[in-house]
Amino acid sequence: MSAARPHAAGDLPPERKLSWRRAALRIGISAAVLTLLFAFIPLTEVLAAMNRLSLAVWGLALISYLCLHLIGVMKWRLLVNAAGGGLGFAQAVRAYFAGLFGSTFLPSIVGGDVVRAGVAYRVVESKAGLIFGSLVDRMLDFAGLAAVAGIGALLVPRALEPQSRNIFLAVAATVLFVGLGAIALLVILRPRRFGFKVRRRMARVRIAMRAVSRRPGAVAAAFLSGMTLQSLLVVLNAWLGTRAGIEIPLYVWLFVWPLAKMSGIAPTQNGIGVREAALVALFIPFGVPAELALAAGLMFEVVIITGGLAGGVLAFVIGRFDAARAHRATANVGLVSGRFFDRR
Repeated sequence: MSAARPHAAGDLPPERKLSWRRAALRIGISAAVLTLLFAFIPLTEVLAAMNRLSLAVWGLALISYLCLHLIGVMKWRLLVNAAGGGLGFAQAVRAYFAGLFGSTFLPSIVGGDVVRAGVAYRVVESKAGLIFGSLVDRMLDFAGLAAVAGIGALLVPRALEPQSRNIFLAVAATVLFVGLGAIALLVILRPRRFGFKVRRRMARVRIAMRAVSRRPGAVAAAFLSGMTLQSLLVVLNAWLGTRAGIEIPLYVWLFVWPLAKMSGIAPTQNGIGVREAALVALFIPFGVPAELALAAGLMFEVVIITGGLAGGVLAFVIGRFDAARAHRATANVGLVSGRFFDRR
C-alpha cells in the first residue's frame, strides 16, 4: 500500500481550496452584476450624482453609521446575556465591530457572525449562550427588516406594481419558512439520537433557550431595537439619496431599502451588486431614474466599506487596550507578591 503523498509547498488542503473557490465565485458574481448594471446605466451620470455629496456629508454619514451600530451592540449583548453569556459592554463593542469588519470583507454576512462569535468566545461565561444569543440576534434582524418593509408597504398610498409586490411576498414567505423550519427542527430533534459530544452541546443550547424563554421582555426589547436600527439606517439612506437628487417620500424608502438589503443574502461578496440591482428594480415603479437609484446604492456601499474598516480599527484598538490593561494588572500582582515575600 503506497503512502499518502504529502502536500507540496504550494499546495492547499482541499477544504482551503474549496473556501478560496467559493470566495472567488462570490466576488466574481458581484463584479458580473455591477458590470451588467454599468452596461445599461451610464457610469458618468452615476458618478455625477455621487459627486454631489461633499466631504463633510460623507464624514457625517460615516459617523452616523458607526453610532447607529451601537444600537446593534446593545441588542446583541442583551440577547447573549439573556441566554447566560455574561458578556461585558467593552468586549461586546470589540466583538461586534470586528464582526462588522468581517461581514464587509469576508464572504457573506455569515463570515461576520463567525468573526464576532470568535472574538467573544474567550470572554463569555457561557459558550452556548453566545451561540444561541447570536442566532436569535440574526433571526430578529431579518424579522425586523421584514417588519420595516411591511410598514413601508402599508404606507405606500397607491397599489404596488406586480414586480414589487411579488418580491415582497417572496421575501416574507422565505423568512416565515426559515423561522418555522428552525423552530420545528429544535422541537423534533432528540438529543439521544446523537453522540455524547453532540448531546452535550445540544443540552447547553437547550439551557440557553430556556434562559431566553424566561426573559420574553429581553427578546421583545431586542426586536424593537432591531427595528429602530433598521429604520434609522433607512433614514440615513434616504438622506444620502436626497442629497444625490432622489425626491421621493420616506415611506417609499421604508419599503424599498429593506427588501434590497435582504437580497444581500445572495451568494455574492457581502451583497455588493445584487443590492444595487434590487434597488434599481424596486425604485422603477416609483419613478426614480436608474442612475440615481444605482448612485444611492453605491453611496451606501462606500459608507459600509469605510465603516467596516473603521470598525476593524476600533476592535483592534480595544483589543490592544485590554491586553495592555491585563499586562499591567499581572505586573502589579507580581510586584505585590514580591514585596510580600521580601518582607518575610
